[in-house]
Amino acid sequence: MEERLKQQMEFLLEADKSKLIGRQTYIHDASRKENDAEHAWHLALMAYLLREHAKEPIDVAKTMFMVLIHDLVEIDAGDTFAYDEAGNATKREREMRAADRIFHLLPEDQAQEMRDVWEEFESKTTPEARFARTLDKLQPVMLNDATDGLAWREHGVYAEQVLRLNEKNKDGSETLWEYVQMLIARNAQKGNLK
Repeated sequence: MEERLKQQMEFLLEADKSKLIGRQTYIHDASRKENDAEHAWHLALMAYLLREHAKEPIDVAKTMFMVLIHDLVEIDAGDTFAYDEAGNATKREREMRAADRIFHLLPEDQAQEMRDVWEEFESKTTPEARFARTLDKLQPVMLNDATDGLAWREHGVYAEQVLRLNEKNKDGSETLWEYVQMLIARNAQKGNLK
């Protein structure tokens, strides 16, 4: 078998492990928590459907690719709960090590391309990255709203924490930032957020 194809297939099998990485957010019917693969798929769908709300013109395909790969590093680094201060203190270091290993399963040109897109997402310096980050923050708020704040209630999350985590959403979309604020206010009023 050609070495390039062998490397690509090895990477794709490794990426399949994202189905095993559990997140803290429940799916819409509150029957279970989502995994990283489901989260990435949902974000890609959101990127396509909500593209008209991006603050700046975006390359939709690139944004979809960005959200599909943004959490692959969690295969090694694990998912860090957004409100876990200790975990977030070491998150970047763990994710950098994971990116070094996982992306380099690919042929060098694709490894570099994937690493560059992942770094772009992390840096939030392009319209695509800003919109992708907005979607990444919106999706758990949307699902928490659908489940009457189940994960928020389990973890004792405060409305101010959710607002602070999402305040940069306006950099990617003013419309989606307003939507997130409405969801947070509604859940605070219902007692789902402290």
